Amino acid sequence: HAHFGTNPTEIAMLVKLLGGPGYSFTVHGMDEVDNAKSLHFAAKVAEARFAVAISAYSRSQLLRELPPEDWSKVKVVHCALGPDYFVDETPALPESPTFLCVGRLSPEKAHLILLDAFAQVRRAYSDARLILAGDGPMRPMIEARIKALELGDSVIVTGWIGSDEVRSRIADSHALVLPSFIEGLPVVIMEASAMRRVVISTYVAGIPELVSSGETGWLVPAGDVDSLAQVMKASIASSPERLETMGLAGQAATR
Repeated sequence: HAHFGTNPTEIAMLVKLLGGPGYSFTVHGMDEVDNAKSLHFAAKVAEARFAVAISAYSRSQLLRELPPEDWSKVKVVHCALGPDYFVDETPALPESPTFLCVGRLSPEKAHLILLDAFAQVRRAYSDARLILAGDGPMRPMIEARIKALELGDSVIVTGWIGSDEVRSRIADSHALVLPSFIEGLPVVIMEASAMRRVVISTYVAGIPELVSSGETGWLVPAGDVDSLAQVMKASIASSPERLETMGLAGQAATR
């Protein structure tokens, strides 16, 4: 079984064509869908015993590249978390409303949209904080936007952090916010839900398969600053009891 529909599956297919064993493979990221024409998915699926997509949305995008007679070979298998991620007690909410965004500092993660939305939040809630956990090519531009918006006293860019610190940061936040333009099936959303934290994200790819808007968090159109700011403020205005109920629902949906 090959993971990723790129070189690993290409090798598996060639080995099979040379007389080797049969194979199957998993398509993981939306970057694979973006480059589908050059990845020969029709040939790879035709030769494979079956193929796996990590969300219904990614399966639908893979089907676009295949003849209908091969659609039944593509199955959905969601990613999963180990039992250690699931908390038995909801972490205490921070004294100040704290949003956490975990992801590479790159254009598709929409950090600039998030900063513009957070600037609106700060005008309504002066004690609100935002943690940007990650590093990447857009860090200088993001830091410049933080300075231009005069948010330096309320936004922290941590740089790259490991999995243990991700969990610690989730516990220390009141909500995870992921305003991405494109995603696959973000594991950090599952991690936050397993820890009973509400999630704010976008109606993109497999995210609606993880987050039920109004029940386990909030979803907004990608790139919509005002809608993002509105639900971020709604999360702050929500009672601890409502956040607890939503967090429990998110954890139950993630199991």
